[in-house]
Amino acid sequence: MVKAKKIVLASRFDGEPKLSDFKVVEEDLPPLQDGQVLCETLWLSVDPYMRIYTQGAEAGTLMPGGVVARIVESKAPEYPRGRFLVGYWGWRTKSVWDPRQPPAAPYPQPYLLPDFGELPLSLGVGALGMPGVTANLGLLEVCAPRAGETVVVNAAAGAVGSLVGQLARIRGCRVVGFAGSDRKVAWLKERLGFDAAFNYKKVAVGDALAQAAPHGVHCYFDNVGGAFSHEVHQRMVTGGRVVVVGAIAGYNDGFDSVLVPMPQPVILLKELKVQGFVVWSHAHRWLEAIQQNLQWIKEGKLLFEETVTEGFENAPQAFIGMMRGESTGKAVVKV
Repeated sequence: MVKAKKIVLASRFDGEPKLSDFKVVEEDLPPLQDGQVLCETLWLSVDPYMRIYTQGAEAGTLMPGGVVARIVESKAPEYPRGRFLVGYWGWRTKSVWDPRQPPAAPYPQPYLLPDFGELPLSLGVGALGMPGVTANLGLLEVCAPRAGETVVVNAAAGAVGSLVGQLARIRGCRVVGFAGSDRKVAWLKERLGFDAAFNYKKVAVGDALAQAAPHGVHCYFDNVGGAFSHEVHQRMVTGGRVVVVGAIAGYNDGFDSVLVPMPQPVILLKELKVQGFVVWSHAHRWLEAIQQNLQWIKEGKLLFEETVTEGFENAPQAFIGMMRGESTGKAVVKV
């Protein structure tokens, strides 16, 4: 019998998650059957969507999330021992996976990690995983920015936003980012090459855009929602494109804080295209987007940053810190 650990809710979340809301429990995994593989988690992802996916979840619920895992035993020839997988088995140290079974909704089918060369495996849940696919397809396919246009992204120092700004730069756009600290603002401009960046806690969004985008915003990549987005909508150009990828401003309170007046007059009169984007719906494009990001990373055009937390038991602290804006780039846990 294989022993493993998992992290579950000790109590239902009430507002911002606390360490006392989590607990580590041991579990016995069933014997491996024909066609199954045993995976050992190496890297664990913490992402904002996990908060809304656990809204209202009861005590005992497994924390969801993506992992990079090594196959340590296999009875499925197409998944040999020693290969690496990206899967969505939640916060577990080990998992038994049956490739013949459909994945739990809404997640994609686990897949063998592509060859990253000398790059860290953790990118499989970062720039070369779900966040990278979100940035790539959400920006390049939905917003379809053209050279010379102005792109605005909020949560710009996060796992997705930091990639969005760089992808827009690759397309020849002017990039304006918003983050929650002066340190992050400096990082966006000095390290990632953003044309302008602002601390939204110190500078009004409207004033910042009047300065950095005086001729209007062509593309808006929205990770946050709320009053912030209402301000950006007013400054879109005719024919502008908005992709709504997240609403992190409301993840801890059931979205009450992201309710803003419907910008229907602006959408109508400026003929804006506003589209929601859920990355799980584009599983058939994942490897394509990953390979494109990988090429840009190898060429030095796309940089990545990770905030690494050591130890499986520290995943709750990593998650809480990420939700508070304490991480830069992608927050990951080294198991």
